[in-house]
Amino acid sequence: MKKSFKKLVLAAAGVVAVLALAGCSNSKTVVSMKGGKITESEYYEKMKKTTSGQSTLQTMIITKALEDQYGSKVSSKKVDAQYNKFKKTYGSSLSSVLSSNGMTKADLKENIRTNYLTEAALKANKKVTEKNLETQWKSYEPKVTVAHILVAKEDTAKDIIKQLDEGGDFTKLAKKYSTDTATKSNGGKLSAFDNTDTSLDSDFKAAAFKLKQGEYTKTPVKTTYGYHIIKMIKNPGKGKMADHKKELTKQLYDSWLQDSSVMQKVLAKVIKKANVSIKDKDLQNVLSSYVSTSSSSSK
Repeated sequence: MKKSFKKLVLAAAGVVAVLALAGCSNSKTVVSMKGGKITESEYYEKMKKTTSGQSTLQTMIITKALEDQYGSKVSSKKVDAQYNKFKKTYGSSLSSVLSSNGMTKADLKENIRTNYLTEAALKANKKVTEKNLETQWKSYEPKVTVAHILVAKEDTAKDIIKQLDEGGDFTKLAKKYSTDTATKSNGGKLSAFDNTDTSLDSDFKAAAFKLKQGEYTKTPVKTTYGYHIIKMIKNPGKGKMADHKKELTKQLYDSWLQDSSVMQKVLAKVIKKANVSIKDKDLQNVLSSYVSTSSSSSK
């Protein structure tokens, strides 16, 4: 998305009290010191003119609008389930990981909820069409499982392919030659991946997807890591589009969630429906990236 909800929501947590002070007549003292004091109203006047202060207000508006319109679609149980996945992944190190990112466990839960609300808004405001599915189908590949042997030199890779052609055992050759220490002991086997994977080199994936079950690449596949020989362990085949509509739909929504232009249009609809009226003249442009100034100004 154009503006990271995770970052903005966290920013909101830090200055939420400040933004709630607009129009307060009895301003409390925030700081007392030699030579004077800083009041809440003084702090607000300064903060509202900063980029961070305006971003925080924008986030608060969007989050409230999302909660109002789609809150019923995101249960606490769903948020807790995702949070528990994080706990399971990071274990006892979760607190330190969060701390290093300036987050608390409460912040993480809030981010998870905001992400689900944003996803709900996307699905409500942008429907998947048959044309969308057909376009996604062109790049679709099912989850496949491969093994690979990685070496530094092309000649070495060619020699290994020759040994395979002569009946060599791929697993034994991987254990003997592969420089990928993370997979060589397991015969070079990698975790299953599909067309949405972003961790593997694009040339590696392209070569892998061409292989049928049991086949291996007849020429070395060059990547920034070196030269690979890839063997297809499991390939269910692409099949027919009609059999994969659910997967294709999920891929489309996942992709759109990361598309700033798509999400800007979706959030513009959410904001319009919220009928936002900003009373402070200095903040009337805070939603200008989503809607026209006039529509967000007080009448």
